[in-house]
Amino acid sequence: MHVAATNPLSLSTDDLDPEAVEREKAIFTEQALASGKPAGVVEKMVEGRIRKFFEEVVLLKQAFVMNPDQTVEQLIAELAKETGSPVTMTGFVRFGLGDGVEKKVDDFAAEVAQLSGQA
Repeated sequence: MHVAATNPLSLSTDDLDPEAVEREKAIFTEQALASGKPAGVVEKMVEGRIRKFFEEVVLLKQAFVMNPDQTVEQLIAELAKETGSPVTMTGFVRFGLGDGVEKKVDDFAAEVAQLSGQA
């Protein structure tokens, strides 16, 4: 239910596409430099924004939908403590309405003519 609601890009920060992270860093750096802050401050700003980016797109770092005061990672740790055995999330799959459905780009009129034997 959480994955359906939040649409994470990856399970952990290690699984996140490095190109996406670099692209976000470049955008955040450009925005911070445009504000006219010193280089040291810009670096800290980018670091904070990347951390916030991870909290939005990484499943284990996201706030749990049913209890926003707790991350998914904390929920799993709590579950492991309650059960007395290790609990590990190894992956997830998200299905969306229409995913995997390929749309034809053929000419509909030509297709109808072909099916009716008029082509």
